[in-house]
Amino acid sequence: MAAPPEWTLQGRLIPLCLLWAALWETGAGLMRYSVPEEIDKGSFVGNIAKDLGLEAPVLVQRGVRIVSRGRTQLFALHPRSGSLVTAGRIDREELCAQSARCLVNFNILMEDTLNIYSVEVEITDINDNAPRFGVDELEVKISELTTAGFRIPLKTAHDADVGKNGLQKYQLNPNDHFSLDVQSGVDGNKFPELVLERALDREEETTHHLVLTALDGGDPVLSGTSRIRVVVLDANDNAPLFTQPEYHVSVPEDKPIGTRILTVTATDVDEGYNAQVAYFQEKSPDETTEVFELKSTSGEITLTRRLDYEDAKFHEIDIEARDGPGLLTRAKVIVTVLDVNDNAPEFYMTSVSSSVPEDSPPGTVIALFNVHDRDSGQNALITCSLPDNLPFKLERSVDNYHRLVTTRALDREQFSSYNITVTARDGGDPSLSTKAHVWLQVADINDNPPAFPQASYSAYIPENNLRGASIFALMAQDPDSEDNAHVTYSLTEDSVQGAPLSSYISINTDIGVLYALCSFDYEQFRELQLWVTAMDSGKPPLSSNVSLRLFILDQNDNVPEILYPTLPTDGSTGVELAPRSAEPGYLVTKVVAVDRDSGQNAWLSYRLLKASEPGLFSVGLHTGEVHTARRKSHLIFPQPNYADTLISQDSCEKREFLSNPQSLLEDKGAEPFSQVNSHHNILMR
Repeated sequence: MAAPPEWTLQGRLIPLCLLWAALWETGAGLMRYSVPEEIDKGSFVGNIAKDLGLEAPVLVQRGVRIVSRGRTQLFALHPRSGSLVTAGRIDREELCAQSARCLVNFNILMEDTLNIYSVEVEITDINDNAPRFGVDELEVKISELTTAGFRIPLKTAHDADVGKNGLQKYQLNPNDHFSLDVQSGVDGNKFPELVLERALDREEETTHHLVLTALDGGDPVLSGTSRIRVVVLDANDNAPLFTQPEYHVSVPEDKPIGTRILTVTATDVDEGYNAQVAYFQEKSPDETTEVFELKSTSGEITLTRRLDYEDAKFHEIDIEARDGPGLLTRAKVIVTVLDVNDNAPEFYMTSVSSSVPEDSPPGTVIALFNVHDRDSGQNALITCSLPDNLPFKLERSVDNYHRLVTTRALDREQFSSYNITVTARDGGDPSLSTKAHVWLQVADINDNPPAFPQASYSAYIPENNLRGASIFALMAQDPDSEDNAHVTYSLTEDSVQGAPLSSYISINTDIGVLYALCSFDYEQFRELQLWVTAMDSGKPPLSSNVSLRLFILDQNDNVPEILYPTLPTDGSTGVELAPRSAEPGYLVTKVVAVDRDSGQNAWLSYRLLKASEPGLFSVGLHTGEVHTARRKSHLIFPQPNYADTLISQDSCEKREFLSNPQSLLEDKGAEPFSQVNSHHNILMR
């Protein structure tokens, strides 16, 4: 860029800047502003806060910021005033070359609502570039036989500015032989031609020195000059002619370096040396001369650098055909670059959430991103997709922005995290694609109560147990995590025979183990009905209950009690009478006994332990009935009607059930019962 002139340009541009910056308009979410180039950093562009209908302090609170697709940011938001200001010096020519309009597009993001607003700023041109010629001095050779009116095309000047600030006219210094005529092309470009006004005389003057001046239309006017040295020759009165004034060729951007794209041809009707044609490419300030090479002898144009449709969609090559003495003619080659699908879509993540609660409603925004493809047409048509069977979808927004949102409530217990792959595919053939990965953690909420594996439980404990003995262990599972899955256990308070349940049973709150707080007595109660509660530590906590029936197992801890015959209270022997003439099998008495235990522990059997006259009486094993076994012997008794016999001990016995009933199943050879005896002395008379 040309250096600005000595006088202060910004002094005149600041009022104009303020006027242009106020001329914004909105439509369908688009805000437009205008600002001249080269103004100071921090210069006012537009009032974003006002145009969004917000107060300036609210912009910071709502997280309003500028987002763009990776390019250098030219503008910034002033935090206190809410104004859009320049972020640095802006060079329109560097940014947009010689485009008629220079537009900068970006987006404004409102973080709290994730709304996107499009902004368009037009960079207007100022006259900061003077016209420049490709060469400082041009040598023109002309035959002295050339007649008046002969035209010689001259080198054109280039002005980086546009509009009225661009190149407007050419001037030639006053002289006796030449005048200047300016031709206008169909594209509006001006081409200076040197016109011979009076015949030349080489013997009078062999060289003429002229100055060509190019002027723009700025205020003040800027100019550039090129010296022209006219060498008068003899007899070469025809310049080469191209087969066409303008060549057009289309070249795909993926052609390799060295590819021949076109051959130009010019002919000269002269003969010999005067008809020898050489081709030259005019130098230009842009990069075109570095991309193409024109073979001077053949007229072939080849690539010296790879083309890039995304950088330049077309190139203009100014070429010359010059004969031996130096007469030349000019033509233009227009190279149209054809887009090839050589750019994959690019992701720009604007906002991404790494975690979301599992109870988030459908439509919750997970990520906001922009997808851009530097190609054009069908090659830049982007389609975004997600894998199937995921609870997410994509919603398209403005300017190729997309939202990744949930389609249903999430369940952390089913999937605690998601690695979401977003695929962006363009419409080229073959198409190119890019993948972006979003890692999302599903945050747990307390939505699952603890659960017991069974609806109810039964437990067994033998009576006469030790205090503190472990009875049973319960465990509930909670599929939540951390505190929401931390389970504690408790017993539902109840009473047993007037006493609180907590005086009989306790539970370990952390591991769910039940303990006996007392020694149980089967004869007091035979079972307990308990309710155990499992509660998690969530907020609010969730719980579930399960019933437990605790059965007390009987042990043989009670001796049989003989109810009949009753013993005398004085401690003497009980007396039963039997006739002397009693036949064998005579029922003398029946021993009646009971046992407070139950089941097999209460099964009783009877036998005689000792008798003064063995074999005289028998006792029923299960009935306890005492019968005579034979007639009385011939012994002489003091009393004639009765026989006195002392049964020293009646015995009723029971078998004690083993304390561990399971051992009866495990050891079939073991003796399952032990005897518990009760004795009674009876005198038979």
